[in-house]
Amino acid sequence: MNEIIKKALSLGVGITITSKEKVEKVVEELVKKGEIAPGESKELLNRLIQRGEDEQTELKRIVREQLQQLLVELNVATKDDIIRLETQIKTLKTGPAEPLELNLEQQQEGQA
Repeated sequence: MNEIIKKALSLGVGITITSKEKVEKVVEELVKKGEIAPGESKELLNRLIQRGEDEQTELKRIVREQLQQLLVELNVATKDDIIRLETQIKTLKTGPAEPLELNLEQQQEGQA
């Protein structure tokens, strides 16, 4: 396989940002220059597009992983934390189901 094609495949040619149309133009130019045979163009095009999709998937995974790590480091509240706090606030607004004195007595009995 031509060295240019090998480099294009190994570097990904920035396919994650490049549109399918631009990739098609690059492949057409390679055919015009005689760098690849016309019969190989469709296979190369499919491989480049697949490579771009794979790189995009990997990039998304890495970004998601880094964001999760950053959120942990910054000690940002999770969705579960917020739901728990909303439930506590709702309970405080409506008041406990049992009178407060009874709750305190039960806690003291549990400690004795």
